[in-house]
Amino acid sequence: SEFIIVGVPVLQEHYIPLFVVFLIIFLATFLGNLLIVVLVALDHRLHTPMYFFLWNLAVIDVLLTVTIIPKLLVVLSGHDRTISFSSCFAQMYFFISFAAVEVFLVAVMAYDRYVAIVKPLHYNTIMSSKVCFTMTASVWVLGFLVPLTSVVLASTLPYCGSNLILHIVCDYPTVISLACGDVIAQVDFALFLAMVVIYIPFLFVLWTYYKIVWSVIKMKTMESRKKAFSMCSSHVTVVFLYYVSTAMVYIGLRVESIPPDGRIFIGAVYYFLTPLVNPIIYSLRNEKIKAAADKYL
Repeated sequence: SEFIIVGVPVLQEHYIPLFVVFLIIFLATFLGNLLIVVLVALDHRLHTPMYFFLWNLAVIDVLLTVTIIPKLLVVLSGHDRTISFSSCFAQMYFFISFAAVEVFLVAVMAYDRYVAIVKPLHYNTIMSSKVCFTMTASVWVLGFLVPLTSVVLASTLPYCGSNLILHIVCDYPTVISLACGDVIAQVDFALFLAMVVIYIPFLFVLWTYYKIVWSVIKMKTMESRKKAFSMCSSHVTVVFLYYVSTAMVYIGLRVESIPPDGRIFIGAVYYFLTPLVNPIIYSLRNEKIKAAADKYL
C-alpha cells in the first residue's frame, strides 16, 4: 500500500544540511522561473513567439520542481519517508511527463530561432499566434501521452517484496526493480520510448542549428553574424546543459560499476540543474527580460 523513500543512505547523518541546500535550490528555482512567468505576462514587449515559448519553459520548470522537491524536503527532515502507492506513481508520471514536454519544447524553440534567422522576412507569417498555440498545445499533449502506457503498466505489476525505494524520488527504473516477476519487456519498452523522446528532438535541434550556422556563414558583415548568433546563444546554452545532463543520467543507469549513491547524485543533476539555471541564463543574457525586470520591480 505504500513505499518508503530511503534517500541517500550514505549521507543520512547529513540530512539537515542537505535539507537546507535543497530548500535553497527549491526557492531559487521556483522564484526564478515564477519571475519569468510574471514578467512575460505583464510586459507587452515580451508578447512574441520566443517569449511565449520561454513562458511555457518556465511553467514546466516550476511544475517539475513542485513535483519532486517538496516530498524530498519532507524525507530529509525525517518527518515522513513513506509515500502511498498511488502518490508514488502519480509523482513518477507527472515528472516524466513534464520532462518529455520540456524535451519537445526545446525542439520547438530551436525551430523558432531557425525561422527568425534563416527566414526573417517570413517570420511573422510562419510563427503566427495560431501556429505557436498549436505547436505548444501539441507539445503538452504529446508529453503527457508518452509515459502513460509505461507508468500504467508498471502500476499494475505485483509488488510483493521490499518497499524501500533507494532513491530521492519515485524513479521509474528504481521502482520497477521492486516488482515481482519478469519485467525485462516493460523496461525495454520504457527505454525505447525514452530514446525516441530524447533523440528525435535532439536530431531535429541539430538539423535546425546546422541550417542556422550555414545561413550565418553566408551573411556578408561581421555585425550581422554577431547579431544572429546572439539571438540563439541563450537557447544553445540551455540545449547544451539539458542534453549533457540527460547523457549523464543515461550513462549512470548503464554503467554497472557506479554505486547506487552515485546514480542518485547523477539523477539529481538532471532533476535540478536545468530548472535552476534556465531563468539565470535567460535573465543574464536577455536585454528585454532585464528591461522588464527594471520596469516592474
